[in-house]
Amino acid sequence: MTESLILIGSLAMIHCLAVMSPGPDFVVAIKNSLQYSRRAGVLTALGFAVGCMVHITYSVLGLAYLINQSVMLFTAIKVLGALYLIYLGIKALRSKVTQAQFSATKSATQISGFKAFREGFITNVLNPKATLYFLSVFTLAIGPETPLWVLTSLTILIFVITFVWFSLVAVCMTTPAVRSIFLRFSQWVDRTLGSVLVLLGLKLLTTTK
Repeated sequence: MTESLILIGSLAMIHCLAVMSPGPDFVVAIKNSLQYSRRAGVLTALGFAVGCMVHITYSVLGLAYLINQSVMLFTAIKVLGALYLIYLGIKALRSKVTQAQFSATKSATQISGFKAFREGFITNVLNPKATLYFLSVFTLAIGPETPLWVLTSLTILIFVITFVWFSLVAVCMTTPAVRSIFLRFSQWVDRTLGSVLVLLGLKLLTTTK
């Protein structure tokens, strides 16, 4: 029991640090929160959390071993993830909403809840770094003898930690002070976030591991 609790606590702490580390999820969370609304940011966070469930599922079912052994399969995941990040980046770069337009047409340009969720889910699922993370941490720490309650506890914790952290990001990014700054520099924010997404995608395409 004690060893299991230590394992759960250790992996929970590792996951807290992992989600706080800047990456594609973080950039997309900020983009959707600032460009659309707090609701969009929270639903994007939900997409990230559900995406983590996909990684946990294939890890527990043993698919992690197959992905780890198949260079072609992992490369396919990496390329799809990179292209999706580039696609999101280009969308942000092409945004032409000005400060006045943003205030006047915010409701007309609001993203749907499903689309916000979908962007979060796809960004997380197709992120090769997320795949590597669960391969290296989750599967190495847990074996066939691991009790079901431990797996269940870890799954719930990972879901909650992911959702809560990125929801906090959405809340922070949509506070009046932050949004006021965004309204003044919306195009530069979009261009910066878009450039970061494109660069992340290009980096994934050019890395061999």
